[in-house]
Amino acid sequence: MKRWICTLAALATTALAHAAGTVGTTFPDGFPVIEDATLQQPVIGFGAAGTATRTPVIFLHGNNDTPFPTACSPYGNARAFAQHLADNGWQPQELWGLGYQGDQCNLVESQTFRSRIGHTNQANVPDLRRFVAAVLASTGATQVDIVAHSLGVTLAREWMRQDRAFATVRKLVAVDGPNHGIINCSPDPANYFQAPEAGGFTPDSAVCEELGSPNTPFLQRLNGPGGSGELAGPTKVLVVRNTDASFVYLPVQDGAIFPVPAIDSYGVPTDFSGSALLKGARRLDLTGQGAYDPILGTGHIGIFNSPQTWAATVDFLRR
Repeated sequence: MKRWICTLAALATTALAHAAGTVGTTFPDGFPVIEDATLQQPVIGFGAAGTATRTPVIFLHGNNDTPFPTACSPYGNARAFAQHLADNGWQPQELWGLGYQGDQCNLVESQTFRSRIGHTNQANVPDLRRFVAAVLASTGATQVDIVAHSLGVTLAREWMRQDRAFATVRKLVAVDGPNHGIINCSPDPANYFQAPEAGGFTPDSAVCEELGSPNTPFLQRLNGPGGSGELAGPTKVLVVRNTDASFVYLPVQDGAIFPVPAIDSYGVPTDFSGSALLKGARRLDLTGQGAYDPILGTGHIGIFNSPQTWAATVDFLRR
């Protein structure tokens, strides 16, 4: 009986929390139409009208993902993540998501879009730049927080670098980001990600030219000499990363995804295991995150849907 009463109380608490604010799948009326610079169609995402009392939070998904599930993308964990913040005191107008690669339905035409220019950091900086400006104008805020996963991490950092926007971003939560490259771009025959049906991540593909090695021109600019640009400006950063399995960094099985050799896009054996790290950032190392990816069982995707990541983010943003 006592357990039943506790269960009802918990359900009532959850219902009240959701009643306080539900994160949707659209932008509010009057929010500017932002055209995706590559797809030439309006970006998708979520947000709500109203003045912010907290610093607004912008959620950025990773490569080949969306801000919420679509007909062509079953993940879209950013919205669920944002709802967790809504259940912990944030108002809907303080929670925003940007879908900077559309609904991913163009992948039906060709899986190689996963590694082509439309999925690069450089191609999507204009979308993020306009989106941040629109969120600030809509909410009356002067700063934003950013919660980013995978490619979203380097996208946020590259926009901040280009615009010297470090004072605009109060806090950055960098979840398993490719700050020092990805393992999927080598010319080694065992790197099956090179196949067109697996994304076409060849050394000369656009994404690999940016992220295929810690020594690409893109990452050398982003991180600066000796990593001097990794934490530029006053932005406070929390890195959350996998240490046991992550198919973009570690040469081990990650859920249903088989490993590839730890070789960079120049053919050089490379340890990518520390790719998500940023010098001087607060850090949370996690294991077993594949439990939170219900489709492929991967740590790299699961970590953005993880109660541990969510709890650490709430604590970090509240400080």
